[in-house]
Amino acid sequence: MNLELLFNAGNLFVLPFWLLMIVLPNWGVSRKVMESYLPFVPLALLYIYLFFGQVDAETAQAMSNPTLADIARFFGNEGAAATGWVHYLVMDLFVGRWIYWQGQQTGVWTTHSLLLCLFAGPMGLLSHLVTAGVTQKFFPKSDSVPSPVSAEG
Repeated sequence: MNLELLFNAGNLFVLPFWLLMIVLPNWGVSRKVMESYLPFVPLALLYIYLFFGQVDAETAQAMSNPTLADIARFFGNEGAAATGWVHYLVMDLFVGRWIYWQGQQTGVWTTHSLLLCLFAGPMGLLSHLVTAGVTQKFFPKSDSVPSPVSAEG
């Protein structure tokens, strides 16, 4: 299958979920969609397809105890880079979903953290942790917004 097409499909696939969380976070449809793990299934399947298309015995051996040079060589291949990118898409969306539900449950503002998570996952996570901490310390609330699912599920 065309690698460029799969790469672009992965990029486009995640956008509606990010838009729902960022632009329409309190809409019932957003909550319904984001309470499900189903958005991760196609991405995980794409990742598995790409992963097994890139990893052979030699690559697996090199990556079992990688050096920075090994990783640089591996990601120098377009297929490996696409595999790594889909890995980022899955994990960033998963963390974004967690941030989203944390905001829904606690009332903490998440838009800035979700935007950062979309473009630079770990920075969005850190932003949310700081925002939640500051909010809890300086603007405590006695009521929190109920969520149809817990942050873990």
